[in-house]
Amino acid sequence: MRNNQLNYVAVGSFVAASLVGLVIAVALLTGRTGATDSYYAVYKNVEGIKFGTQIMFEGYQIGQVEAIKPLIDEKKIRFKVVFEVQEGWKIPGDSTAQIVSSGLLAPVVLSIRAGASQTPLKPGDMVPSKESANIFAVISEVAGEVSELSNSSLRPLLASVNQAVKTFETILGADGKALVSEIRGVIEGVSQKIPKITDNVESFSEKINKSSTELNALLSSGNREKVETMIADMNAAMSNFSKLSKNLNESQGKLHALLKSVNEYSVEKSITDFRYVVGSIAQHIEAFNQNMEATSRNMYEFSRQIRQNPGLLLGGAPPKDEGAGR
Repeated sequence: MRNNQLNYVAVGSFVAASLVGLVIAVALLTGRTGATDSYYAVYKNVEGIKFGTQIMFEGYQIGQVEAIKPLIDEKKIRFKVVFEVQEGWKIPGDSTAQIVSSGLLAPVVLSIRAGASQTPLKPGDMVPSKESANIFAVISEVAGEVSELSNSSLRPLLASVNQAVKTFETILGADGKALVSEIRGVIEGVSQKIPKITDNVESFSEKINKSSTELNALLSSGNREKVETMIADMNAAMSNFSKLSKNLNESQGKLHALLKSVNEYSVEKSITDFRYVVGSIAQHIEAFNQNMEATSRNMYEFSRQIRQNPGLLLGGAPPKDEGAGR
């Protein structure tokens, strides 16, 4: 009889000790091992935050999220995140609380960056918040902006360029050849007349020299100073005419070189190649935008599944083969 009572006492003591240990373990896991102080922060987006999310102060865990309450008004909706931290923990007044994730597989936490203020917040105060930076959301937003840019600006621009190329090609095909032919004729005509103009200028210069010599001999006895001034002006004019003749000869050479460099076939071929490139870009820009959007959605879904179950990277089950049951 005594042995049975002793057994009952031993079993009861073991069960009681197990219950006490279980309560202590649950308290340790939930972070409720002592008194806490309550604070809150307000965010526009609370993706990844839920009850039990850790509160980190410069990387050190000090508490957890207790509740998330929506704040709805006429213009917008925000979310009030209430969290508990260790009693007596001093949070500087200019600290900021941001929703962050240290890595691709790391859980989302509410990180508090300590400020430099010497005045701490009081329990129940609001901690200044800083919105989270989600790389996948940024990629999705950029893809949307690229798609909108393509639809609203890039396509009309490519259409305008294509139309301009068609117009230029039409002008070059119809009137361009005639215009080039006329320019070539004018250049050839000027080129043929330049030697004659040069000869006339040289002849005129010789006549001026001869006249000045005769005039000098004729008026050598009187008004010598005036005559010398006139002769100097004539000599300067002759020098200018000589320079003009030289410039005309150089212009003749440049015109001949320009005439040889004109190649209608090269111009038409360049325009055709440019039109082909513009048409190819306009044809494939929509497929490029669709691939960008699909890639953004796949990356976002991959990150979401890994956050919910990191074990998929190590022990993920292979996809079911639909043809195995046939």
